[in-house]
Amino acid sequence: MEPSPERHVVTMTIDDVGHFDDAERAQIIDSYPEHEREARTRGVPTMGSGRIFTTSEDKLLVEPFDIPRHWLRLGGIDFGWTHYAAFVEMAWDRDLDVLYLIRTLRLREMTPIQHAQAVRSWGLHWAWPADGRRVTLEGAGMPLMQQYADAGLDMMFSHACFEDETVSVEAGLMEMADRMRGGRWRVFEGENDNWLEEYRLYHRDRDGRVVAENDDAISASRYAMMMRRHGRSAANDFFKPIDYGPDRLV
Repeated sequence: MEPSPERHVVTMTIDDVGHFDDAERAQIIDSYPEHEREARTRGVPTMGSGRIFTTSEDKLLVEPFDIPRHWLRLGGIDFGWTHYAAFVEMAWDRDLDVLYLIRTLRLREMTPIQHAQAVRSWGLHWAWPADGRRVTLEGAGMPLMQQYADAGLDMMFSHACFEDETVSVEAGLMEMADRMRGGRWRVFEGENDNWLEEYRLYHRDRDGRVVAENDDAISASRYAMMMRRHGRSAANDFFKPIDYGPDRLV
């Protein structure tokens, strides 16, 4: 799994095999022991001390549907240049406390202006990580999140954090895992292949530490989860950019 410019890994699942019909797929899957099915039918390897997320994809995936107007919607961003910049849209059913991952986009070696052009039409309020306060030379000394705001994205007033203002990665991952196991994290089928690709390979090393590689879309969804309280409801016509004024970075 060491990085190499001369090698690329493509994960193929049984769903990508066009000459099997649904009945044949089901028969093949049922023929494997349950503990081998993820590896044999979805190409999910066992690495290090194990995967971080172990819920079967079948329990996560749902057919896309129209989001009710009273649900909160928001976006999550993980900044990147040589590695992917990732953007996700999420919706929160507050009544049942279920989060839905609506769609995912990953882009590499593109500027904030190009990123904004790609996702501006989503019309979301965006959660972003603490490194968004970082000043870049490419941005003429301007914080990264401000570059996105100036490019037309409605960025949240503060970086992603829990309600107690903590930013623990482990706490975020454990909440995501608990939600997945309890049916409170669902993924729209057909719109999130890049997220699922990361989901299958996200793991800890042999010392139990999170391997922070190829996790851009996962991170973007974690930031959105942490800031779901700041999502906006279409029913209240909240999908309008907000000008926070000169103190928007406070």
